[in-house]
Amino acid sequence: MTSDPITLMKQEVGKAAAARVTSGSVVGLGTGSTTAYAIQFLGDRLAQGEITNIVGIPTSFQAEVLAKKYGIPLTTLDAVDKIDVAIDGADEVDPQKNLIKGGGAAHTREKIVDSLAETFIVVVDQGKLVDRLGSTFLLPVEVLPMAIAPVMRAIQALGGVPELRMGIKKAGPVVTDQGNLVIDVKFASIDDPAGLEKTLNNIPGVLENGLFVNCTDVVLVGEVIDGKPSVREF
Repeated sequence: MTSDPITLMKQEVGKAAAARVTSGSVVGLGTGSTTAYAIQFLGDRLAQGEITNIVGIPTSFQAEVLAKKYGIPLTTLDAVDKIDVAIDGADEVDPQKNLIKGGGAAHTREKIVDSLAETFIVVVDQGKLVDRLGSTFLLPVEVLPMAIAPVMRAIQALGGVPELRMGIKKAGPVVTDQGNLVIDVKFASIDDPAGLEKTLNNIPGVLENGLFVNCTDVVLVGEVIDGKPSVREF
């Protein structure tokens, strides 16, 4: 067991999200450290018989591996006609519950799954709350490899500063689960997230970007208060 307050707080937020899943649900399984705890606690609830008959749709290879580890049966979008609830993290959340996601380079699959969910629950810590998107986190854009140069030029023309995301402990760029590359973009300010989301996605060669607009239903925020973890709904 850990005594680190940050880890405990992430666990509590994950647990709070997992507690909202009911029997018979199709669950979108997000990507990232906090969501990983939600997947773990979902598996615990299944194993203990608290809930039954749930299936997961993973948003990444990471989520798939964790779901198998914790005994959550998986399905695909071909096999279901709806997703009841999706649980996912975010890199930034603004006051309108719009998000920037894609720190883990899984935002394309995440956006497909999260936007299909009847209830989309975002799990974050206090540090992810911002007044305006793009203030602390670069905006990830997934791009087909052949289109990297023209897409970067198009992003520069929009006022963005693009940079190809490079791998850690890997020579060369980060490659997504779809076999594409990620450009991280710094914008001076993102005043119109909905407009920018569409504009970026209209650049030929762009698959998807990390702006999630009008998609989020519930934000669960973890905080450490007086050294103790707590969770509040945003």
